[in-house]
Amino acid sequence: MPKALVLAEKPSVAQDIVRALTPVSGGFVKHEEHFENEHYLVTSAVGHLVEIQAPEEYDVKRGKWSFAHLPVIPPYFALKPVEKTRTRLNAITRLAKRADVTELINACDAGREGELIFRLIEQYAGPVRGGQHQGLGKPVRRLWLQSMTPQAIRDGFQHLRSDTQMQ
Repeated sequence: MPKALVLAEKPSVAQDIVRALTPVSGGFVKHEEHFENEHYLVTSAVGHLVEIQAPEEYDVKRGKWSFAHLPVIPPYFALKPVEKTRTRLNAITRLAKRADVTELINACDAGREGELIFRLIEQYAGPVRGGQHQGLGKPVRRLWLQSMTPQAIRDGFQHLRSDTQMQ
């Protein structure tokens, strides 16, 4: 049965989502890195899990980096895991790549930083072509919450925003 992977920004928010969805979608089984039921996998980041590589990590054609070579604008911004949270990123990536996961739900905080956290994780989880992460290519919808009450969370799931709306 197809499932949606719900990615929250913080573990406490993932737990709130599970508590809110349980009465309408059934009970969840708690695993080490996620919660799962018949319809959803719910997991969380712990803040930023992916970062842009520093300029000195790129292949430099003109020798060492210096102010004389500025501005340096790479053809793409390479991504790398934040070392202290690499295991969490790997767990999310494994969940996102599962064959039964047919869509991703961005439940990170409503705002630019929450959006960035989700987008970098989704991009990093996909295949690498030409040194650049391509993203998973699975449909994305956005859970946009103004309140964390169980009813507000359930209402948010009834009115998920499309990726097009969020662009």
